[in-house]
Amino acid sequence: MTNYNVLRGMNGRSFLKEIDFKPEELHELINLSIDLRDELELQKKGGAPVTKYLHDKNIILLFAKTSTRTRLSFEFGGDELGAHTVYIDPTSSQFGKKESVADSARVFAGMADGIEYRGFAQSDMELMSKNAVDTKGRHKPVWNGLTDEWHPTQMIADFMTVKEEFGHLGNDITLTFVGDGRNNVAHSLLVAGTMLGVNVHIVSPKALQPASDVVKIATDYAKETGAKPLITSDIAEGVKNSNVIYGDVWVSMGEDNWAERLDLLKAYQINSDLMAMTGRDDTILMHCLPAYHDMNTTMAENAHSKFPNVVGEQGIEVTNEVFEGPQGRQFEEAENRKHSIKAIMVATLGDVTMYPKP
Repeated sequence: MTNYNVLRGMNGRSFLKEIDFKPEELHELINLSIDLRDELELQKKGGAPVTKYLHDKNIILLFAKTSTRTRLSFEFGGDELGAHTVYIDPTSSQFGKKESVADSARVFAGMADGIEYRGFAQSDMELMSKNAVDTKGRHKPVWNGLTDEWHPTQMIADFMTVKEEFGHLGNDITLTFVGDGRNNVAHSLLVAGTMLGVNVHIVSPKALQPASDVVKIATDYAKETGAKPLITSDIAEGVKNSNVIYGDVWVSMGEDNWAERLDLLKAYQINSDLMAMTGRDDTILMHCLPAYHDMNTTMAENAHSKFPNVVGEQGIEVTNEVFEGPQGRQFEEAENRKHSIKAIMVATLGDVTMYPKP
């Protein structure tokens, strides 16, 4: 059951990285995500309309990087909650070209109640939040839709998916990320999972393992939650007894170093042999998407044509057999992006007078 008293304490705050919230607050965001999903399902079956927690809110969606799930989640989610959203792409404003991050933030804060920002440097995200104050001194929440360092909104959906699959989150659950351990998703999984008490393993070559400061954050939280994080290049050690195998693309947005990454990660493909190494029959696959699991994308075709000895026709970071198999939960995970982003907006910007009474 969701603790709405905890959620009340989150109102007005930004969500720029996982550690902006306490572990108990992350847990309640996940619980609220499930509540909001169930409320929407009830409406679709003819029940009462969903609660319009954002009935009087205007929200700016600022995207310096392209997006599918994050954009749809904020737009559809905001609409379902009664908000008005305005989308700004990299070419349709002065942001980043003729106007600084700080000045833009002050303009945005003067016109809107909340700001979603999907960008590059985490320092720009922090600067956006610091300056998101209107001329009356009111700070407006900023939500990190993704930076090069962190992807916090993805995490609420991810661990919502894990909780729904296994019924709880705790030290008896192990989620193993296989691939580029330095990317934003791996960093966020390691920290968020540890905060939630889940054992997160990062299995990647030594050259692609998480940054030391990120590992320290997770290690410190592990003392509090009892989670047992693990960083290793040993695939067998890392995936053993894993409940979840998690994949992501090997070359992140904005990068183009395919030859280097393929050479480093070719042994780390998520395939049937790797899944069998978990030693479990109930291991599920998660992937934040997009996924190169077949040749039906331009990126996968190009990689295959340039590196045919490394990139086969059955996938890159994950094979089509595993992706399309019964263990796949990547599309449930994708659907949960909307519910979880709604929860983030409700907790930090929503009308708390509409919360259920204790």
